[in-house]
Amino acid sequence: MLLSLWLVPGEASCTSVLVLGRISDDPQSHYEQLQPLLDYVVPRMADVGIREGRILMARDAQQMASYLRRGRVDWLTETAGTAMALGQRSGAEPLLLTERNGEREYRSVFFVRNESPLRSLADLKGRSLALQSPLSTSAYLVPAMELLDHGLRPEILLTPSDTPARDSVGYVLARSELNISTYVHKGMVDAGVVSDIDWSRERSVPAAFRRDFRIIHTTEPYPRAIEMVRADLEPRVRERLRQVLLQAADDPKARPALEKFFGTSRFHPVDSVTRQRLDHLKAALLRIRMEVE
Repeated sequence: MLLSLWLVPGEASCTSVLVLGRISDDPQSHYEQLQPLLDYVVPRMADVGIREGRILMARDAQQMASYLRRGRVDWLTETAGTAMALGQRSGAEPLLLTERNGEREYRSVFFVRNESPLRSLADLKGRSLALQSPLSTSAYLVPAMELLDHGLRPEILLTPSDTPARDSVGYVLARSELNISTYVHKGMVDAGVVSDIDWSRERSVPAAFRRDFRIIHTTEPYPRAIEMVRADLEPRVRERLRQVLLQAADDPKARPALEKFFGTSRFHPVDSVTRQRLDHLKAALLRIRMEVE
């Protein structure tokens, strides 16, 4: 087993070391998820000079962007929204599309209680909406963008009991998908948004809640996760990493490591459709910063 070390802030990575990064509030858990795939990848990159793998955790996106700019992290996996935000801050670039548990894409679904008079996004004006957190692609970035694209103005509320302005959609940050569904079920807010994947998960939207809900709007699909690399990663290292990851799903030796790696089932090339959707997310990030946050 390859030894993976933590980098300290003053330590620079070298060309023989591949550094896998992660934004984490639970380093030990994430270390256990990252390490097996790193152990699989590194020996298969010896022909481009890689001899060692290391893991570097960042406490937030700002710190990770700094690591990427300074060459301390070479590769990381993230949800599409966070990946694009890191790209804007650091120049990091998409390497591959990540399929998790057989899903390449997901959509955001807006839902209400069955007895609600709300039937469409337009009906949300002057109403309240539960989102997750600014780090969420499906339960913050995409729904905020969808509201703006439909001529609606999102406005943050401090608590679910706050009253939004009549010409805005008031949103409260619920921190988790379960809290979102709970807020809607208890009538604390008028509507909620989760991904279509979380909509079907018992731990996010319990069946006892779901039968009392109905969906009023579903967005276009977006990539579920993206593998990113720093902009100045040596081209031959970048290409070899791309090849190893693309081939991993067909190698039985890689399957346990992929499963540990956030339930990854395989990696896919970033095609023109994926790039278009990622570009849309980039534009959304800028617009939300200017018009919402």
